[in-house]
Amino acid sequence: MNFLRSIAHLVWMTITVIPWALFVVVISYFVSSTRLYWICAAWLRLAVNSGTWILGIQNRIQGMENLPQGSKDPAVLLVKHQSTWETFVMPAIMPHPLAYVFKKELLSVPFFGWAMGRLDMIHIDRKQRSRAFAKVVQQGRRLMEEGVWVIMFPEGTRIPRGQKGEYKSGGARLAIAAGVPVIPIAVTSARCWPTRAFVKTPGVVDISIGKAISSEGRSAEELMLEVEIWIESEMHRLDPEAYPQSVVH
Repeated sequence: MNFLRSIAHLVWMTITVIPWALFVVVISYFVSSTRLYWICAAWLRLAVNSGTWILGIQNRIQGMENLPQGSKDPAVLLVKHQSTWETFVMPAIMPHPLAYVFKKELLSVPFFGWAMGRLDMIHIDRKQRSRAFAKVVQQGRRLMEEGVWVIMFPEGTRIPRGQKGEYKSGGARLAIAAGVPVIPIAVTSARCWPTRAFVKTPGVVDISIGKAISSEGRSAEELMLEVEIWIESEMHRLDPEAYPQSVVH
């Protein structure tokens, strides 16, 4: 049954992404970047809702009060990355526009990548590390001055349930360079949407938003370590079955 539901969801996403992406590409020449973002966020909310209707995946969110309240209060969101689910969910639930930092190869993905390319986000060439980070800082500062929150996955790639990747300091370095706080977010998406598997299972994805952590006077390594400890400790709390014998260091 879960296999059939997973196929049905894939078919639904494929059918809807094509007209949506074409519409975004065309309309991008006539509307502001903010308006275009909310048009895309509306489709992502539909994608998340389809995950509930078809796959039986529900979100349980806590900590929304920890997000900046002012429309011009900038922040860098640092999110645990287990599956594609959180890439859909974050724009669907956040009250302000987000700008993802992502590898430029995603722009080549038919339809979805074309639409992403029309949004004001930060796509980088990972092979050019120093130039890539300079681009992240330059564009990240500009976007946050405009009230956009920058979102990054500090582990860099999807990490299987119950495991921890290497937390890279890029998000902390951006926050320090821009003089803005970071907000750690734990997500248990692999409980329902496995990292490297096709079949999804019904259940609840917990999304926990931590309190803002100031970057003032901090080193990137120290700041990222605090983010890592909070996220991984929260993952243990939210999904204890995935960490039966482990201890957070």
